[in-house]
Amino acid sequence: MRITVSFQRMHDLNYFRDHLEVFAEMAKKRGAALDLDAFRKLDKERRELITATEQLKAQRNKASEEIARLKKEKKNADSIIAEMKQVSERIKQSDERIAELDTTQRELLLTIPNIPHSSVPVGKSAADNKEVRRWGAPPKFDFAPKPHWEVGERAGILDLAVATKITGARFAVYKGWGARLERALANFFLDVHTREHGYTEILPPFIVNTASLVADGKLPKFAEDMFRLQGTDLWLTTTAETELTNLYRGDTMEAEALPIQVCAWTSCFRSEAGAAGRDTRGIKRQHQFQKVELFKFTRPENSYGELETLVGNAETILQKLGIHYRVVQLCTGDLGFASAKTYDIEAWVPSSGEFMEISSCSNCEAFQARRAGIRFKPKGGKSDFVHTLNGSGLPVGRTWIAVVENFQQADGSILIPEVLRPYMGIDRIPAAG
Repeated sequence: MRITVSFQRMHDLNYFRDHLEVFAEMAKKRGAALDLDAFRKLDKERRELITATEQLKAQRNKASEEIARLKKEKKNADSIIAEMKQVSERIKQSDERIAELDTTQRELLLTIPNIPHSSVPVGKSAADNKEVRRWGAPPKFDFAPKPHWEVGERAGILDLAVATKITGARFAVYKGWGARLERALANFFLDVHTREHGYTEILPPFIVNTASLVADGKLPKFAEDMFRLQGTDLWLTTTAETELTNLYRGDTMEAEALPIQVCAWTSCFRSEAGAAGRDTRGIKRQHQFQKVELFKFTRPENSYGELETLVGNAETILQKLGIHYRVVQLCTGDLGFASAKTYDIEAWVPSSGEFMEISSCSNCEAFQARRAGIRFKPKGGKSDFVHTLNGSGLPVGRTWIAVVENFQQADGSILIPEVLRPYMGIDRIPAAG
């Protein structure tokens, strides 16, 4: 996919050129393919061509002065003029080639992932992630707990068949108390984060442009995972991380304004192109789902402390709900494209007897800010790129799963966690009559 957004700077070109061994090591740790020989060849041609073209332009400028002198002296300058026409054509061709190389170089740099923080464990896959802590304990049942889709259908609050009829696979229709639970969770998340954690609530568009997706690292790498509006430069958002990143695209903030904390509820849309055959039952992996996203803009020296706070903000939601969970630190091979360090929070799912990812909290350092041109400037100091952090706080659908499964009762009813009762107006979703 060709990206034509001009201001994105990806990794700093000079730093990349001078530290190719750092990026080679990064690729090795991430298990990513990185053709550094192609970059060296391209960069060599580009730099040599720029030098040669500048020499031609200097030659043309000098010749222009000579032509002007000869004409002033009523002397013939035809031979020099003819020669300069050829030089001008060579310059035009060189400039066109340089522009092509610039575009290729920019697109290449856009595909290179972030460098992991030194504290990230080296590993090849999720099997090498490191568990950090656990909270709570699994609920005890005197019956075999059922999966959420059976509980939901039995209680009459979830209808996957009619969603398939309306739209297709990987969509859901929530009914009655199921729809109320979805809405209650979103409101509860937003209330906690704005009232207790100090986030400013944002309600952004759910459609974003290409420039916004390049800025936060979704494009060009993840184009197949998204839905594009045909014939436009617009896409359905995959996460409010994109909109929140771009709130300050191209801006320079005052250092005293940092950190800036924002959160947003949005619908999210994903093609799940790389997830064929995975989690096909229920609502765990949907084309459309709702999520509350947390986002921070911070000074570089504070970003890792802010990451720990961000994780704690997301954990608070599960603690208030009384849902057993664990926190794991992702290894290099499981790290997201834009992330320098990530913690996943995984909620307990009784029917499968395992943990399910429910939040991913990342420090992207200056990776997104560099692409988006987001800087801060201390008083009397030099401007620098901010660090950006993001995390789910939480996805509504997956938390719906966790509530329904962990609080299911033998008679088919579902207890409502105490913190949600003011939002629901009931303390139990009744079993179907």
